[in-house]
Amino acid sequence: MPDRSLSEAVHRLMHAYTHLLREGIRKQQIELPVTHIRVLKGICRNRKATAQSIAKRMQRDKAQITRALNDLIEASLIVKADNPLDRRSQLLKPTPKGRKVMAQIDAVEEWAVEQLTAKLRSDELTLFLRISQTMADSAEQIANAEEGES
Repeated sequence: MPDRSLSEAVHRLMHAYTHLLREGIRKQQIELPVTHIRVLKGICRNRKATAQSIAKRMQRDKAQITRALNDLIEASLIVKADNPLDRRSQLLKPTPKGRKVMAQIDAVEEWAVEQLTAKLRSDELTLFLRISQTMADSAEQIANAEEGES
């Protein structure tokens, strides 16, 4: 049976990372809710992003994602474009302002990772990445298997 301290360690790490991200976002004066930041990231990192693909990736209701998209459009951070592959949907693209905000978010994430890994040697970081990726892959396989059952 796995040691219960693993659960505590994972929880503490997630909390520490989230705290650092929020602190960095505050310092960069990015005034977007977390959901909006996640949606913008999804759009910036996927050239074929649609409302449906973002909702699926984030495991959120499409109506909730649509509200965030409307806010991002109103803030001039994204635009909609015709989807040549599917006339029923629209591609979502960042504006220059959206790419600038995304660059700030990338810098915040890089800073947070630097804070978390500052006391790790290169070989320790490599081992952590391998182990955490294996754990995440295992969880994903379980989720995909359960999804296939429904």
